Amino acid sequence: MKFRKGLCALWLAITALLSLAAPAAAQDATAESRQILVMLRLPPDHYRPGSAYSGGYGSATTQAARRRIAGRIAQRHGFTLADNWPMPLLGIDCFVMTLPTGVSPDAAVEMVSHDNGVAWSQPMQLYRAQAAAPAGDPLKAAQPATALWHLSELHRMATGRGVTVAVIDSRIDTHHPDLGGQVSFDQDFVGGHGIGPEQHGTAVAGVIAARADNGVGIVGIAPRARLMGLRACWQQTSIATVCDTLSLAKALHFAIDHRARVINMSLSGPHDMLLSRLVEIGLARGESVVAAFDPAVADGGFPASQPGVIAVANDLSTGLPGRVYLAPGHDIPTTVPGGGWTLVDGTSYAAAHVSGLLALMNERQSAGASALVRVRGGSLDACASLTSATHLCSCDCAGARRLAADDRR
Repeated sequence: MKFRKGLCALWLAITALLSLAAPAAAQDATAESRQILVMLRLPPDHYRPGSAYSGGYGSATTQAARRRIAGRIAQRHGFTLADNWPMPLLGIDCFVMTLPTGVSPDAAVEMVSHDNGVAWSQPMQLYRAQAAAPAGDPLKAAQPATALWHLSELHRMATGRGVTVAVIDSRIDTHHPDLGGQVSFDQDFVGGHGIGPEQHGTAVAGVIAARADNGVGIVGIAPRARLMGLRACWQQTSIATVCDTLSLAKALHFAIDHRARVINMSLSGPHDMLLSRLVEIGLARGESVVAAFDPAVADGGFPASQPGVIAVANDLSTGLPGRVYLAPGHDIPTTVPGGGWTLVDGTSYAAAHVSGLLALMNERQSAGASALVRVRGGSLDACASLTSATHLCSCDCAGARRLAADDRR
């Protein structure tokens, strides 16, 4: 829906100024750079492939036995056992070990990889949300998708009703007036690093599923979708948001196990074996994984680089690989913690647009990269993507369809 220009423009201006006043220097996390993950090859005896995981990971006795094994491995190499998290979808128990000064993660991985019972080991890696600093002036009073994606026409056909979108990100403000009642799961897989709602996750959630016709703010691409708010990242400054391998793996496991139809990962980082295997399972189950493409990295960074993942960049980007979808990612009005709105930039928000579109397509029983339609230049045609799924054309998309057909020849 359209902004109520006077009041909302004032809200946007105030929240933009507040966000710009916060510290801008990003700080790298240090604890995670001194940790490795050690996967023990000990699947639970009650797990059955294809079924939902709903309880503990084996009995207390077997849990204790696994921890003793991990403890012996840590002691043998002079490491400290910090945490563990079972992942029955992969048949492993993931243990976190902290390294002493002077031992590099790569060297530590090589040490433990030869121990009995270890499936594999890897460094704890960091991932960064793909968002730029909030925009200053001028503030726009309407969402780009309203005109570019014919949003009103799309919502006459689908609103995302009955579709669950997992937002693997920082903590969402579930009490925001545009997000109240939109988050069906609110799980924290980080622990610590602050307790309040965070900017990036709240902004991504607003783009995907802000409420419609509630008299304030914006409307999401899929306003009747339901969100899984899976906190796997944390806010370091007003701009920087980071995640690590284990927190992302916990959230991915939860999203896949609870059958989210769309998984939004507005972040990018190094390739990771644990996360890659979980993404493969999600894709094999027919779930759509959407990721932000980092134009500063040759392959766009992980998970956008993984085959089957829908990689998305800002529609102002040029010179990107043909597999990358382009969507609105500049001057996007969206929700911020505390009940306000601001303008944001970044491929994070382009990815969120596509996750919302996939929720609309899922409602109509057709989704995935094969159903997405592009026009010349690589930008997504949301109308044509949805109408090809529904065999309707209430939007003015006939011309776009002809262009898309020409491009496929």
